[in-house]
Amino acid sequence: MHDDRTLVEARLRRVLDERIRPAVYPESVPLEVAVWHAPGEPVPVAEGLAAEPEPIEAGARWGAPWGTSWFRVTGSVPEAWAGRTVEALLDLGFDENMPGFQCEGLVYRPDGTPVKGLNPRNQWVRIGAPVAGGEEVRLHIEAASNPVILDYHPFRPTPLGDKDTAGGEPQYTLARMDLAVFDENVWQLVMDLEVLGELMAELPVESPRRWDILRAVDRALDAVDLQDVNATAGRARRQLGGVLSAPAVPSAHRLSAVGHAHIDSAWLWPLRETVRKVARTVSNMTALLEDEPDFVFAMSQAQQWAWVKEHRPEVWARVKEAVAEGRFVPAGGMWVESDTNMPGSEAMARQFVHGKRFFLDEFGVENEEAWLPDTFGFAAGLPQIIKAAGSKWLLTQKISWSQTNRFPHHTFHWEGIDGTRVFTHFPPVDTYNCSMKGGEIAHAVRNFRDKGRARHSLAPTGWGDGGGGTTREMVAKAARLRDLEGSATVRWETPRAFFERAEAEYAEAPVWVGELYLELHRATLTSQARTKQGNRHCEHLLREAELWAATAAVRTGFAYPYEELDRIWKTVLLHQFHDILPGSSIAWVHREARATYERLTAELTAVIDAAQRALAGEGTAPLLFNSAPHARHGVPAGGAATPQAPGTDTRTRREDGGFTLDNGRLRVTVDARGLVVSAYDPAADREAIAPGTAANLLQLHPDLPNMWDAWDVDSFYRNTVTDLTGAESVTAGEDQASVRIVRTFGSSRVTQLLSLPPGERRLVIDTEVDWHETEKFLKLAFPLDLHAERYASETQFGHVFRPTHTNTSWEAARFEACNHRFVHLEEPGWGVAVVNDSTYGHDVTRAVRADGDRGTTTTVRVSLLRAPRFPDPETDQGVHRFRHALVLGATVGDAVREGWRINLPERRTTGAGAVDPLVTVDDDAVVVTAVKLADDGSGDVVVRFHEAHGGRARATLTAGFAFTDVTATDLLERPLAGARPGIREGERITVCLRPFELVTLRFGRP
Repeated sequence: MHDDRTLVEARLRRVLDERIRPAVYPESVPLEVAVWHAPGEPVPVAEGLAAEPEPIEAGARWGAPWGTSWFRVTGSVPEAWAGRTVEALLDLGFDENMPGFQCEGLVYRPDGTPVKGLNPRNQWVRIGAPVAGGEEVRLHIEAASNPVILDYHPFRPTPLGDKDTAGGEPQYTLARMDLAVFDENVWQLVMDLEVLGELMAELPVESPRRWDILRAVDRALDAVDLQDVNATAGRARRQLGGVLSAPAVPSAHRLSAVGHAHIDSAWLWPLRETVRKVARTVSNMTALLEDEPDFVFAMSQAQQWAWVKEHRPEVWARVKEAVAEGRFVPAGGMWVESDTNMPGSEAMARQFVHGKRFFLDEFGVENEEAWLPDTFGFAAGLPQIIKAAGSKWLLTQKISWSQTNRFPHHTFHWEGIDGTRVFTHFPPVDTYNCSMKGGEIAHAVRNFRDKGRARHSLAPTGWGDGGGGTTREMVAKAARLRDLEGSATVRWETPRAFFERAEAEYAEAPVWVGELYLELHRATLTSQARTKQGNRHCEHLLREAELWAATAAVRTGFAYPYEELDRIWKTVLLHQFHDILPGSSIAWVHREARATYERLTAELTAVIDAAQRALAGEGTAPLLFNSAPHARHGVPAGGAATPQAPGTDTRTRREDGGFTLDNGRLRVTVDARGLVVSAYDPAADREAIAPGTAANLLQLHPDLPNMWDAWDVDSFYRNTVTDLTGAESVTAGEDQASVRIVRTFGSSRVTQLLSLPPGERRLVIDTEVDWHETEKFLKLAFPLDLHAERYASETQFGHVFRPTHTNTSWEAARFEACNHRFVHLEEPGWGVAVVNDSTYGHDVTRAVRADGDRGTTTTVRVSLLRAPRFPDPETDQGVHRFRHALVLGATVGDAVREGWRINLPERRTTGAGAVDPLVTVDDDAVVVTAVKLADDGSGDVVVRFHEAHGGRARATLTAGFAFTDVTATDLLERPLAGARPGIREGERITVCLRPFELVTLRFGRP
């Protein structure tokens, strides 16, 4: 037989595009359209419906950037269409290649009832099936003219990312606005041919199945009268029945489809637009659920559910009905799909507390899966947090984006720093926007790394990022793939059903230990420094507010601000979304974030001040409130007392124009360049700075990654570096133990204050940068005379070790990493910590000195600032302030303590006398991360703590208040079955902890 394969395949493409798809809507009449452009921000639905619009025609330009236009479409169904299915085709000017990234709309009936959303892949609204003929049609469209930020030429700077700079030029051209007959038989033929054509293209050319499909398609195309497709579509479909009914082989891969619309809570649009994106998507999905009995849709991010409840009650009513049916599924159990690298211990815990509690309170649903398809890597402390929240599974696919190494598993047990394991799945379809194309399904099968041991995977199905969700076309394709020879089998299932099936199938899945590092998007640890600082500072202010409010409530009857703290926590958690905290959103998002953090700072400071005033009472005794989990200046953790007098210190001028700072415990030499050329620990007789080098060295790199400007830093940035050694001035500071340095470079200026606190083994470095560079990366370097093959970085409820070498491609790819409050390096018996108050990104490298002692120089570099121009062309321009400290002779316990100290500055006031802590712990290895009143308003005291040094700990907690009982709980403050809170003796509880073990105790109060 002659090989005519390519001829038939080309024929299929042309006939589908030019004849069959257009025949889906064989007849149409135009609708009358009028529009009202809302001034400023979006208006309530009632106002939009009541506004008086002006006529507009197809082809007219509309929609200033970030504007809202209310379209009214009216018409009547022709009498001749009686008995047929009729739909409105409402094209606002869509580009079908950009679902979720451009204009969108939500359709309403005149009474304000939402119908469904409009987006580039979902432009229809059902009018009737069948119609009687003569019906009057009147619909309203709330249309958002969101500008395209990520265009066909991506990553180009644009002013469109903020309404303040976007201008008023119309963004879209109104297109087809018609009533049309919908020929379902032709539409079904399109689905048949698309599924078979896509499947055929994925099968081996020599496969008999491919040729069976080819011949059936050829016969079907012969059966179509190209001059009358509608009359002959049924005849063509009958030619395809045999190949569509051939069942899958018994060994076929099994794919669980989960309806999905990953909606970024902010990204290339502001938070306020996400509220509307969610409403549009949810309206679409509830409508699709009514039409498709097998379909299941899952939506994560409790915040987005809460937005629907608050802002769109008419949509919320439909959501509640769909959830009650079990087919609209709350997923993930987190407040938002947050970043997991940078949020602190308590914040990461509260993501689950607030997320799970919302779904429990609203629907009685207990989520057991963490659902994070798009998060940029996963911190090693996360498994314990997932388990402590009562969950046990994790889903993500983002690791498939790694540039260097291919992850070895798709289904596995992930083990965290404390030994906790969670069953984890990476969908091999490698997208959270699966559209049921044959290429996607075939890729999932080929890509699945666990063949021979497991054969089940999940496919999140629907348009996402900017929303939209699953379409009727995706559902139709899934129906054909349910049991089809040559393909994986497809079933709509809930996340729970998938995980139960997969875990039962693969109980002995392999284990991955430690962080799940994404070998991409490393610069998100640095971009938008003010957003990161706002997050860090608010996390610690929340700790203080809860601690002092709880202490004051127990001690004085102070009114604990339950509602205020709940609201503030949810706001902070929202801003930990994986495109806000990482700094990868448009300028509008970060402008609003800065204002939000300023407001929250003021609110939390007011709570702290009020609680401390209640505790201090009237008096003139000097008091230091210590909210850190370790004693300092003689003041116990969580208490207040008169601080001890500090030691003495000296500063001497050097002949070279530099200074020496010496407090008896640490001697620091600053040369005339303002660089630290010596940091000497007298007790250990040990020099920290590597020979021939200098610390406090600012280094500037060019920084233009190949893609994803705000997200990425590529390894070649290191090829070029400028050491900023020139100083405009090096002068004495205002006190006796500080040096002030001023530098200028490019268009920027840096002012530093190096301070040596009395009696401390730490050099404090305050850095102010007036930053006006673009596409540059600023680092602060500390070359240390230390031989260390690994170092510790703080993460949630502990620390993770990373190698300093690059023996393997996995280690080489980890050239920028995350830490919370500290990085710690040590040789046996002596170490150094670098602690910070608001930075996350860093790198650690090692080199062997060729001359002299041939020792090892291990360099810690803190990432301070970047200046990408996409998606915010003015990223981080302006003044920034950072605080770091170099701690000598530091154990990991010292690093923990100093990290807390620098983030929780002492608060001084006057009062009647000392304030005793609510809870004390007799072992510094056990760190209390939260002291608060129980969320249920009972007045019980909740204390959360963990082992922080990485070893075993036996500690005694002493409660400074009367309590009736103590219970070990999960993060949601629910009793843990079979868990013992420790051994109680009066007001003391003795606990034994494993390395990094997390414990929550609830103390019942009389």
